[in-house]
Amino acid sequence: MTHGTVVVTVNGEATDVPEPATVSTLVSRHTGREITAEGLALDGSRLGLAVAVGEEVVPRSAWATTRLAAGDAVEIVTAVQGG
Repeated sequence: MTHGTVVVTVNGEATDVPEPATVSTLVSRHTGREITAEGLALDGSRLGLAVAVGEEVVPRSAWATTRLAAGDAVEIVTAVQGG
C-alpha cells in the first residue's frame, strides 16, 4: 500500500519516490522498465547498472528488499563500453 512519497537524493538530485520505496522501484523509475524480484529487467534486456545506497553497493538480488529512507543518497551508475 502506498502511503505517500519519500525524498531521496539520486545522483546528486532530490527525487520523490512512492512509499514503500525500494531500490527496485527506484531503478524501475530510472530506466522506465519493470524490474523482477531478482533485479533483472522483466523484458529480459540487460540493465547495465550498479546501485549504491549510502556508499554501499546493493547487490542486484537485494534491490527488491532494500528499503529507501528519507534523505538516503543513492548513486545509479551505468556501465559504458570504451576506453
